[in-house]
Amino acid sequence: MELDGEKGKELEVEQITELDVEKAKELIDQKLAEEEEEEKVVLCRGVGCRRAPSRGLTGCCMSLQGQERGRRSSVDLRREIIDVGSIQRLIELRKQRRKRREERAATPEPTPPPEPEEIEGPVEPEDFLRAAVQGKIRVIEKFLADGGPPDTCDEFHRTALHRSSLEGHMDILQKLLDNGATVDFRDRLDSTAVHWACRGGHLEAVKLLQDRGADLNMKDKEGDTALHDATRLSRYKIIKMLILHGADMMARNLAGKTPTDLVQQWQVDTRQALETKEQPQEEAEVPA
Repeated sequence: MELDGEKGKELEVEQITELDVEKAKELIDQKLAEEEEEEKVVLCRGVGCRRAPSRGLTGCCMSLQGQERGRRSSVDLRREIIDVGSIQRLIELRKQRRKRREERAATPEPTPPPEPEEIEGPVEPEDFLRAAVQGKIRVIEKFLADGGPPDTCDEFHRTALHRSSLEGHMDILQKLLDNGATVDFRDRLDSTAVHWACRGGHLEAVKLLQDRGADLNMKDKEGDTALHDATRLSRYKIIKMLILHGADMMARNLAGKTPTDLVQQWQVDTRQALETKEQPQEEAEVPA
C-alpha cells in the first residue's frame, strides 16, 4: 500500500511545475490585497464614512458585509497557503524521484543468469518455439537431440526457422538447417523464412537461407516475394543481395505491383506527405 501511495504521488508530481508555485503566490498576493481593501472598508464604515453610496448600502451594512468578506478571504488565504505547501512538497518529491531515476540509470542492470549447460527433462514444443525467438540455443539443441522435429510449428504454421529468421539468431538458424529444417516451409500466409528474414532486416540470415537453397522468388498469399518485402521496408543491402542472386525484379503481386512500382509509389507518397506538410506554411505566408 505504501508503494502504491508513493507511485500515486509520483504521478501527481509529473503534472506539477515551478510555474504552479508562481501562480499560487500571485493568488495569495491577490487575496492579501483584497483583504486589505476589505479592512479599509470596515474601518471607514466604523467611523461613519459614506464612500460607497452607489451600492445602496448603509454604513452599518457595508461594515458587516466587509467583515464577512474579510473572514472568507482569510479562510481562502489559509487554504491557498496550504496548497502552496503541498505544491512545494510535490516538487520535492519530483526532485527525489528524478534523483532515484538517475541513480538507477547509473547502476548497471544485473546480467541475466546464463543458460544451464544441461536441460533436465523433455522440452515441450511451445518451449522450443519460444526459444527460437529468445535465442536460447541450449533449448533448441535439447529438443532436437531428443528427436523433436525441426519443422514443429504453431497454429499459424510458423516454425522455429521462421521465428529465428525474423529475430536474426544465426546460431539457431544454422542448427535448425543442419538438422533438416525445411528451408522453404510456408506458414498460413505462405511466407517463408526468407520473407521473415527480410522483414526483420537481417542480411546474414537471408544469405544463409539462400546458401541453403531457399527460393528467393516464392510468393506469399498477397503475391509478394522477398524482394517486395525488402523494397517496401527499404532494406537496401538486402535488396542488392537478392538482385545479385537472381530475384525477379519484374514479379507482380496480387495488386499488380512489381518491386520497382513499390519504390515509385513510396516516392509519390513521400512527395505528397512533404507537400501536405508545406501547405499550411505556404498559406500562412499569403497576406489576408
